[in-house]
Amino acid sequence: MRLFGWCGVVSLATSMLVAAGLASAASKEEIDAKAKEAVEAFYKHSSAGKALSQKAAGMLVFPEVIKAGVGVGGEYGEGTLLVGGKPVAYYNTASASIGFQLGAQVKSQIILFMNPKVLADFRKSSGWKAGVDGSVALATLGAGGEISTDTMKEPIIGFIFSNKGLMYNLTFEGSKITRIQR
Repeated sequence: MRLFGWCGVVSLATSMLVAAGLASAASKEEIDAKAKEAVEAFYKHSSAGKALSQKAAGMLVFPEVIKAGVGVGGEYGEGTLLVGGKPVAYYNTASASIGFQLGAQVKSQIILFMNPKVLADFRKSSGWKAGVDGSVALATLGAGGEISTDTMKEPIIGFIFSNKGLMYNLTFEGSKITRIQR
């Protein structure tokens, strides 16, 4: 019974966050403008990330992912898939969590698909879950702002950042990414 209660709370929290996201669903033009700003900010924070993104087959950009919680939390954001620098499709990301958490934050996420096969697999999926349908290597910067050579060899590489720079100790695991119509 207690487990059912927690599941209900998690479902309610996730539903409220997704509903809030849907209520304020952005237009293609809004998503594209925010994605362009997020990519420019990303390039300022990481020249190594910029070089890596120029080699990628595709770049999924979520310019504003809102995470909030009080014990039970969730996150939601909308973004675009860029191929050859042009938007080709729109997606949302959502996840829920239980545990010690209090507050809210806005972050940006960029996922690089480093070869055409992983990009094609992502685009064919009806709902892609990080850690299940594809493992996302979270990029961190080492000395001199360089990305680990091990990370650079991964087929899918993710970056999480804010206006203050790259963020650490975060994960993409459990995030569900779904295509949306815009």
